[in-house]
Amino acid sequence: MPTTRSRENTRARLVEAASEVFAEVGFDGASVEAICERAGFTRGAFYSNFESKEDLFFELARQVSDTKLARVADRVSEMAAVEVPRSTAEIVRFVLDIATDDRLGVLLMSEIRTNAMRDERLARAYLAWDGAMAARVAQIIAEIRRTSRLALRVPDDEAARMLVNTWEDAAVHAAIARLSPKRAEQQCAERIAALASLLVESPAG
Repeated sequence: MPTTRSRENTRARLVEAASEVFAEVGFDGASVEAICERAGFTRGAFYSNFESKEDLFFELARQVSDTKLARVADRVSEMAAVEVPRSTAEIVRFVLDIATDDRLGVLLMSEIRTNAMRDERLARAYLAWDGAMAARVAQIIAEIRRTSRLALRVPDDEAARMLVNTWEDAAVHAAIARLSPKRAEQQCAERIAALASLLVESPAG
């Protein structure tokens, strides 16, 4: 167990260092050496935990997206215990009221996508990660349908893909426009609500 815990701590410190270095110099400029120096580890420690810089950054991307989706899922669970207005816009505002700063994730995924278009191995890894994230969003949508008694015009997986694409577009625009985290959150919620209103067919039951 101590060895496992030590390995987890090493991975966590490398991911944290990667986040800091990436924020300063970007994906291409973030070398393995710079990440190791920031984390206080050798290259050997790096490669015993990650196959490549790309693997490390996908781990960072997974953690960023997992944290956000976990908070969204928690909000969905809370809907069963509180009185939430049943309009589509109110449901979206309630679910997305999680006050997160998405700029790091937006910058990270924008650079990973650009590199994935040039690198076949990175492209496969990106598509696998993207598919897993969309599947989690589809599960959240299914729970919202059950909790809010809504019917959709399209299957959950198609709705998930459309909602993810809309959120990503809004988040990228917010980052480029240098919007504050609060305003960026509002813009994303507004666009998601607009799309959701088109996807909702009628109350079920």
